[in-house]
Amino acid sequence: MDPSQPKIYQIRVKDHLRREWTDWFGGLAITLEENGDTLLTGPVIDQAALYGLLRKVRDLGMALVSVQQIQYDETSLEKGSRK
Repeated sequence: MDPSQPKIYQIRVKDHLRREWTDWFGGLAITLEENGDTLLTGPVIDQAALYGLLRKVRDLGMALVSVQQIQYDETSLEKGSRK
């Protein structure tokens, strides 16, 4: 991956997040998991932007479960995974 390109992250939070928060999270794909968690997936330009997203999770009072950088593939940003 080109170092100048945004990295793809998955941020997992406890409980379901409503779809209207998509814009607030910079257009990250929101996937509601069967176990009740929400998975936010998408490109993050740099560490400052990542910390900004994590502050938003905190500001909503949601419990952060995990943050993971993932390898880019076509399914990483699959819009059809939104629920």
